Amino acid sequence: MQASGRNAGLGLALVSAFAFGGSGVAAKPLIEAGLDPLHMVWLRVGGAALVLSPLAWRHRALLRRKPLLLAGFGIVAVAGVQAFYFASLSRIPVGVALLLEYLGPALLLGWIRFVQRKPVTRAAAAGAAVAVAGLACVVEVWAGLKLDALGVLLGLCAACCQAFYFIFADQGADGDDAPDPLGVIAYGMLIGALVMTVIARPWEIDWQVLGGQALMGDTPVPAPLLLGWVVLVATVLAYLTGVVSVRSLSPQVAAVVAFLEAVVATVFAWILLGEHLSTPQVIGGALVLGGAFIAQTVRPAPAPEAEQPVPVPVDRATTNA
Repeated sequence: MQASGRNAGLGLALVSAFAFGGSGVAAKPLIEAGLDPLHMVWLRVGGAALVLSPLAWRHRALLRRKPLLLAGFGIVAVAGVQAFYFASLSRIPVGVALLLEYLGPALLLGWIRFVQRKPVTRAAAAGAAVAVAGLACVVEVWAGLKLDALGVLLGLCAACCQAFYFIFADQGADGDDAPDPLGVIAYGMLIGALVMTVIARPWEIDWQVLGGQALMGDTPVPAPLLLGWVVLVATVLAYLTGVVSVRSLSPQVAAVVAFLEAVVATVFAWILLGEHLSTPQVIGGALVLGGAFIAQTVRPAPAPEAEQPVPVPVDRATTNA
């Protein structure tokens, strides 16, 4: 049963990585058509909040039971990752910003080891190290490298927010009062949408962009179709499968598997947008896959068997007396 649950969790983690990885290839044509990046984020989070609002009503008791968890997930794991990443992106190259954001799994291992004082398996640590090296090749971190101190700091903030995404997703999973992950995601999106409203100022959105078409490579695609993909697949499906996978695996394993998102994004951009894949990127993708494979070989330690009581010799003479 444990093996089947783990395999299901790994499958969900892979679905989440593919769904998250497909966000850029659908969002980039909309941004190139004239949509502001922060407005794209607001539409993504706000649309997901609208879709998930029935779940929020169904799990409204969570507002009383887990208010801090819901606030943390919405502010940090939803709005924080997006806002810090795009702020970093405005000051440093795309590849460097992406690499910094995906240092989140490595930071998560440090949190587990030094803050929670829990053991980190060698497989998870080795997998994270290999995946970080591969990710550096995928994003070609050396290309046009011009470091801006504030941009790097903002990228590291995005990484911290990403690490806390996995921590919040696993919060209370082992307790008797474990919150339903569907409710956590629904309220996380609602709270994240409120935060992003302040940051993105959606009243300035150029709505004409969403009424037309955008070019995916050389192919015109209706803008509403691209937005629907970003909201339904790259956000709703991605978060749902991602949080549930953390519950089935562990934060440290699910986090390393999430490195695949960058590989998926690069491959989708190659196929659908015609962006060229260099040899270092192909090698880096193989390293990321290898790191994720190493990390997912982690097995939880078997529960110790209950000690059998030692039989006490009985004095038959005394018993028969």
